[in-house]
Amino acid sequence: MGIKGLVESGYLNSIPPEFVFPSNLNDLEVEEVPTVDFSQLTAGTPDERSKAIQVIGKACREWGFFMVINHSMPRRLMDEMLNVGERFFDLTEEEKQDHAGKELFDPIRCGTGFNNGLGNVFLWRDYLKVHVHPRFHAPHKPADFRETSEEYCKKARDVAEELLKGISKSLGQEENYIHNKMDIESGSQLLVMNLYPPCPRPELVMGMPPHSDHGILTLLMQNDVCGLQILHNGKWVPVNPPPYSFLVNTGDHMEILTNGRYESVVHQVVVNSNATRMTIATGHGPPLGAIISPAAELVDSENHPPKYQGMKYRDYIELQQTNQLEGKSCLDRVRI
Repeated sequence: MGIKGLVESGYLNSIPPEFVFPSNLNDLEVEEVPTVDFSQLTAGTPDERSKAIQVIGKACREWGFFMVINHSMPRRLMDEMLNVGERFFDLTEEEKQDHAGKELFDPIRCGTGFNNGLGNVFLWRDYLKVHVHPRFHAPHKPADFRETSEEYCKKARDVAEELLKGISKSLGQEENYIHNKMDIESGSQLLVMNLYPPCPRPELVMGMPPHSDHGILTLLMQNDVCGLQILHNGKWVPVNPPPYSFLVNTGDHMEILTNGRYESVVHQVVVNSNATRMTIATGHGPPLGAIISPAAELVDSENHPPKYQGMKYRDYIELQQTNQLEGKSCLDRVRI
């Protein structure tokens, strides 16, 4: 039974011990999160574009995170995607079991928590993970899932590519630099839907523990319920995005590629006692078979020697997903 089923069963009088997480009460710091105006980046005057690139570069250097407004993803499609996601999680447990997925790289996997069976604590979330590029997959239910998600994921790739152009320029490289270095054309894209039902004792559980993402960029949208917190200067900063914005964080492979100039961000998800939070993320990375190491143009043997070993992307994901999720513990294993 998933978390949603557990909450709706009516038998949840106390938190099952396997969901009780070590203290998740942290000092919170309210700060203004960097915001990128996508329209200025892609259709602004040369001056506006230059300023947008500066904002992106500063956000990547200092935060590893930024919000994106005025982007090209239709609001209609964002609403449809949240709707079809809700209807997937409303399927019966038997229907969802068709996509339980036993292996890490199965095209479609749904379940509860993370690292099931590896740790002693489960997470307060249900999830669906679908590999959507370079080969597209989709659950067969709901009936409109395929059409809606295929359109959404294509447009999410378009947004990510424009952001990568800005990031490339902010590094002092030509705009297709990251696209070419990471072979984005053949790269991987993972669609992840997360459902965080309300919890009677939210202070005892976690939606997601502190972690960084694999890959280059993650684009995330949510319903109107917040819960994301990012680690900035040693403090947890709650993120309260405007409606229809994207939350974007740099992944471990952006940090590796840039030799630490642009670090991945550690983030976590807390839940609440009143409302269900739902998020839709697309993770963008290189091809699974690509070996990713610091780019030669961003390495200087005297001042900026290589900080990371090269590792095949598939092996990195397997390393992360088969060990306890804890901060940057996976990235630490490839540091030189």
